[in-house]
Amino acid sequence: MLGVSVLLSTLFSLIVGLVSSEKAVICYYGTWATYRHSYGQYDVENINPYLCTHLIYTFAGIDNTGKIISLDPYLDLSDGRDNFKKFNALKNKNPNLKTLLAVGGWNEGSAKYSKMAASTSRRKNFIDSSLNMITSYGFDGLDLDWEYPNRRDTVYGTADIDNFTTLLREIREAFDKKELLLTAAVSSVREAASQSYNVTAISQYLDIIHIMTYDMHGSWDPVTGHNSPLYKGEGDEGAVKEDLYTIDQALAYWIGAGCPPEKIAVGVPFYGRTFTLSDANVNGVRAAATGAGIAGPYTATNGFLGYNEFCNLLQTESWTQRYDQLAKVPYAFKDYDWVTYDDANSIALKVDYAKSLGIDKIMIWSIETDDFHGLCGDGNNPLLNAINLALDSSFTTNRPSSTSSPDATTSNSDSSAAETSSSSSLPIPSPASSVTPATICQGRLYAPKAGDCSSFYICVIKADGSYEPKEVKCSKGLHWDQTILACNYPSEVKCSA
Repeated sequence: MLGVSVLLSTLFSLIVGLVSSEKAVICYYGTWATYRHSYGQYDVENINPYLCTHLIYTFAGIDNTGKIISLDPYLDLSDGRDNFKKFNALKNKNPNLKTLLAVGGWNEGSAKYSKMAASTSRRKNFIDSSLNMITSYGFDGLDLDWEYPNRRDTVYGTADIDNFTTLLREIREAFDKKELLLTAAVSSVREAASQSYNVTAISQYLDIIHIMTYDMHGSWDPVTGHNSPLYKGEGDEGAVKEDLYTIDQALAYWIGAGCPPEKIAVGVPFYGRTFTLSDANVNGVRAAATGAGIAGPYTATNGFLGYNEFCNLLQTESWTQRYDQLAKVPYAFKDYDWVTYDDANSIALKVDYAKSLGIDKIMIWSIETDDFHGLCGDGNNPLLNAINLALDSSFTTNRPSSTSSPDATTSNSDSSAAETSSSSSLPIPSPASSVTPATICQGRLYAPKAGDCSSFYICVIKADGSYEPKEVKCSKGLHWDQTILACNYPSEVKCSA
């Protein structure tokens, strides 16, 4: 039996610290993952309520009168799987957790929302029905995900911009009476966001603004590109910086347009985008592509791979991995397949960059494509853990430097990682110190320290593709447990030191 109580207590202490300083880890949950098979299936029971400060349930929709509706009554409601109730019951485990219901999403389109926002009566229907739904099921607020005002299949065009502001103002007035949260997911880069929002106006009504700093490039482009580049990357050296689709330019636009940094949550993808190369021998960034690449076994969508799917491919197939020294993100290729993705190190860099701008909130799309079973050897939820560690101001690690790494080629391996407990915790780190040699890591994210039961190493990848171990101490009285990748009671840990 694991030392669950101490693990949860440790995580609870970390999250309390995040909440008190208004730091936030905001996790979208794609509920359709319930219907995936095998190790891709992800239900409410798989959610670790201690790794997120806010959980967002996706998606509700609206009908033609503007009223909010369940898009999957079997999954959501009490006469089916009752996931609305189960989702909000996670607050019984972590009372500091906030839950929100997201309405909208890509599949809902823009037309219904354009009509609703333009009509006084439909706005009232939407607000009244939203209040009823979220209070009846115990949500703490609403996340509005209209994709997008004045774009796609909009009905009223540019009028959407002011109508969206009016809608938010009226929701805010109603929600303040119930002390409910109001957030929104918004376009990231200037070219798109400037068509949809009066940034200064909407910022005054929203508690948190989730900037979707991903899907910046994908199989809809004629050349390869990064899904979520921090800066302009390889092939963009001569481009006008302000016109590029990058996180730094998206945040520069939003802050410059009047959005307070303390209201911004920077979006981080737990998935990659895939391309099919035109020429297998031309495989860099901005290489010609013919369209969508491979699909994953669980998400089953050409052009898209969950991190949990791709980390497994890296272990079982021969991929060449590269790191874009300019964009600060990895990519990989094999024959005609090309993948842009994020890993723990590129995500930590993004968190560091957000913090440098005074932004202390990170949004994740979406938790069900993290390696939540820990099958790739870095423990359960390695990306979500990386965000928490990087966001915690008491802990920093060295990130990949600006020098380019040589190719790192993965090969087939017969080794497999044991499934670990979903209640694994984050340690509360003490100041770290460098050690050598890097063989301590052996490709692992965490490694025990020989001769010291209370310490362990976090291994960070360097620019040359090697790993550098950083020593971390468990909280007083705890020992490092390599079997669950967490600090644990000494009685539960086998340590000979």
